[in-house]
Amino acid sequence: MSHSKTKILFLYSELAEYTIACFHELLNYDTEIHVVRWPVNPEAPFQFEISSGIHLYERNELDRSKLINLVKKIQPHIIVSSGWMDKDYVKTCRYFFGKIPTILTLDNHWTGSMKQKTAVLLAPFTILKTFSHAWVPGNIQKQYALKLGFPEHAIKTGFYSANTALYNRFYEDSFPDKQKKFPKVILYVGRYVAHKGIFEMWDAFRQIQETNPNEWELWCAGTGDEFPNKTEHPKIKHFGFVQPKQMGKLIAESGIYILPSRFEPWGVSVHEFAVAGFPLLLSKQVGAAEKFLQTGKNGFEFESGNVASVKNAMQKVFALDEQQLLKMGKQSHEIGMTHSPKIWAETLLSFLDN
Repeated sequence: MSHSKTKILFLYSELAEYTIACFHELLNYDTEIHVVRWPVNPEAPFQFEISSGIHLYERNELDRSKLINLVKKIQPHIIVSSGWMDKDYVKTCRYFFGKIPTILTLDNHWTGSMKQKTAVLLAPFTILKTFSHAWVPGNIQKQYALKLGFPEHAIKTGFYSANTALYNRFYEDSFPDKQKKFPKVILYVGRYVAHKGIFEMWDAFRQIQETNPNEWELWCAGTGDEFPNKTEHPKIKHFGFVQPKQMGKLIAESGIYILPSRFEPWGVSVHEFAVAGFPLLLSKQVGAAEKFLQTGKNGFEFESGNVASVKNAMQKVFALDEQQLLKMGKQSHEIGMTHSPKIWAETLLSFLDN
């Protein structure tokens, strides 16, 4: 008697390397994965290695009827949709609602904005007739899902996971050398866009070097609209976009991770660099801080958009000795390893049970 695989369909926006790592883990559970995806974002030009069990479809080649016909042909056991911004994804989920689990993923924080309040008012007639479950990164997003009317039992957290195998390898390869000499380098990895707080970060670092010069450097990896406007300084280095597999050298030669975003619904890079054994400097707008930062234990928080607050946080780590920094790095690693693509895959499959 032939055994049929569990077919999972993702109606996705932009794929990232860490998402592919989660898909690959999911293949270990006798699954067949189908992914409709938007084009690659030029600000995050990830290069992917895709296993044969993952079937990709280009969103821009599918109108609504073609998309629904494709899904009928696949006959998935479960559909996971990126938010509700793609109206054809919504229509597809509505078509299959009540027949199979249709999972809404969202990473927005509940802010109480007029737009969110309107979504809450309309949810009984729209979202709750389209999606059976909600899958969110953390508790801050769970509050929004509850306000939309999803019952507690239909909501799960842990929607994002880093490629923990890759970043754990970086940790194992780099940490022994850091125990001999800790690199006095703060590292930023992210897009060069204003809402990431890059200008406040550069200003804070530059001001410290002017008033209290020290041996620390600030290294930045990424690309985006503001790349031509980046701050040039002898102690600030810009590397452009670095593919995750090539991140090992930067990780080995840097010591602290910073994410100064004014707006950051989650921030998978926080999980990545926690696993890699980095003390963390995060703005209070970074969603992933709720899971991966324990202030004073493995890093510090600061006010977003506030140069003085960023400076204060940087000066706190500058004041620590190497043993304190190493202890923080180990704490980060332990906290980071509490979530993984394996847990992500098991969470997804558990939607089939309720």
